[in-house]
Amino acid sequence: MERNDPSGSPRVEVWPGSAYPLGATYDGGGTNFSLFSEVADTVELCLIAKDGAETRLPLDEVDGYVWHAYLPSVGPGQRYGFRVHGRYDPSAGLRCDPSKLLLDPYGKAFDGTFDNHPSLYTYGEDSLGHTMTTVVINPFFEWGADRPPRTPYHETLIYEAHVKGMTATHPELPEELRGTYAGLAHHEVIGHLRSLGVTAIELMPVHQFMHDKVLLDQGLRNFWGYNTVGFLAPHTEYSSATKPSGVVTEFKTMVRTFHEAGIEVILDVVYNHTAEGDHLGPTIVFRGIDNAAYYRLDDDDPALYKDYTGTGNSLNARHPHTLQLIMDSLRYWVTEMHVDGFRFDLASTLARELHDVDRLSAFFNLVQQDPVVSQVKLIAEPWDVGEGGYQVGNFPGLWTEWNGKYRDTVRDYWRGEPSTLGEFASRLTGSSDLYEATGRRPGASINFVTAHDGFTLTDLVSYDEKHNEDNGENNQDGESYNRSWNCGVEGPTDDPRILTLRARQRRNILATLLLSQGTPMLAHGDEMGRTQYGNNNAYCHDSPLSWMDWSLRESNTDLLAFTRRATALRAAHPVFRRRRFFAGRPTHGEHRRDIAWLTPSGREMTAEDWGSEFGRGLVVYLGGDAIPEPDRRGNRVVDDSFLLFFNAHDEDLEFTVPLDDSDTRWVGVLDTDSPTGATDLATTSDETLSVPSRSLLVLCRDRAT
Repeated sequence: MERNDPSGSPRVEVWPGSAYPLGATYDGGGTNFSLFSEVADTVELCLIAKDGAETRLPLDEVDGYVWHAYLPSVGPGQRYGFRVHGRYDPSAGLRCDPSKLLLDPYGKAFDGTFDNHPSLYTYGEDSLGHTMTTVVINPFFEWGADRPPRTPYHETLIYEAHVKGMTATHPELPEELRGTYAGLAHHEVIGHLRSLGVTAIELMPVHQFMHDKVLLDQGLRNFWGYNTVGFLAPHTEYSSATKPSGVVTEFKTMVRTFHEAGIEVILDVVYNHTAEGDHLGPTIVFRGIDNAAYYRLDDDDPALYKDYTGTGNSLNARHPHTLQLIMDSLRYWVTEMHVDGFRFDLASTLARELHDVDRLSAFFNLVQQDPVVSQVKLIAEPWDVGEGGYQVGNFPGLWTEWNGKYRDTVRDYWRGEPSTLGEFASRLTGSSDLYEATGRRPGASINFVTAHDGFTLTDLVSYDEKHNEDNGENNQDGESYNRSWNCGVEGPTDDPRILTLRARQRRNILATLLLSQGTPMLAHGDEMGRTQYGNNNAYCHDSPLSWMDWSLRESNTDLLAFTRRATALRAAHPVFRRRRFFAGRPTHGEHRRDIAWLTPSGREMTAEDWGSEFGRGLVVYLGGDAIPEPDRRGNRVVDDSFLLFFNAHDEDLEFTVPLDDSDTRWVGVLDTDSPTGATDLATTSDETLSVPSRSLLVLCRDRAT
């Protein structure tokens, strides 16, 4: 059948097509289009020419509320959208508006920009020319021998990064590659990551997103990207390609290049809300297609939205087609884009049934059963802004979690908060109190002290208050929220005593992170002292404030060398990255234990010691010859034994080296009192050591003794 647009556009041959797969699917001969809408009376497929001319084609075929057609003359590069005709009654949760050119929820590439014209926000005014268009792509790509690294959690070191922020100022990158997927995959960037022992890069949102009008009006942008409009398309602004299809190819090439270097790619994904915001937001995709299916509406007033995210709306993960979109999106990124895992922003929102968070929710059931998604890394940000949204330790067995309790405890310990030793010990050993009850292992704890949200490591030891004036925020809630300590002076200083203390505190935190059981995550730039000058929420700053300053490699060579030394120590010794929790008792029928907790005097900790308000000094013994779990080939794992001397006191502390064997010799392998961590210390059991204030010393049993 051939259709003629009423405006006189050329004839287009239209076949019935298929309801599935959803979206636009090019098969080499033509393209199948399909769109779900339960509330539509009519759906029009709109083909947009390069000059902006529009050809509207009614989709007469509908099966199970899926409207579809096959166009044999349409192929890759075709720009398109949909117009959905139906009832407009916000008070009933219905917001169909055929004046809006709507994006395809399953769009795999987009073109153009949102110019925030009033037509995006008002009823009845045509938005064509003011919104992006969806683009048909050719899915073919030469993956060659690409294979996922599949690094086990206990061997994983995650590096959280931003595509543009990581590459915008890199001096060795060609200018046209800065801020792009291709730039991130450049050998200079990958070489830096490999020098740190990174096994997985976790990218802040790369799904196609929209910049908020309120930010653009202030001359700001949504730099972080937690404002999704397309769950199957890589963000166009991060590509050096000039054509929409090239964006997809560039992303795939980036993933393939990382895999060749043995580095996994994890995506920070935002399935909890979209860029359409609250009832005053734009109508660009989901709202105009089927508002009540895609969003959770207010029970008392369906014109409003439930907001568990703090962004105006919450995606309705209880609706079958919305769940299908999320799962189809996840599978697409694994099967077609070859990514290795996902970090779910505000994951508790996806687990909400009626109101409460339920770890047995439909979403988690689907993930558990899915043969593709269940096999990749799944990381939850285990909280949202709704009641009961803090769900650390309450996710199903397949999942790992950002451990916010780890972050807070390590910060508190090193800034000298009282009575943190027991909590500190739990976090240091993998947080069994949080994860063991659900059958999970230490790798379930994604340990971090800094991330994109909050102070950088340098700012954590340099500011007591946040300094977010450029965001339109005040400076209150500093220490209580950030658990930071400025070491005696707020912000920049020339005082050598303060600078020395801050440098040591950075090393203390990095060493603790990298020597803890669990899966460590570094925030990009912390290894070279990146600062945001006290801004703890730089989401709206697409500027040098948020970008990596690569010149810090030269000014902070010691910090970079220390980080590399600490990551290498972790990588070389399985005692720091065990698969299972400590037993705390002799193993293998021998007298040696896998872990022991000691006071500075060298005796075992008592209940009274754990409850001491002072709680600044601690010795941890890790028995490398008492690891019960075998390696992947079933062989026994035997490692060196270590002593970790923690001193968070503001004065030096005397420590007695615990009595092991009378002739045991211990050698220093990491010392946070040293700018690079290097130390030539050697001692024997029952000797006394003076450990400097606020420092961590790591000794290894000499194999010759």
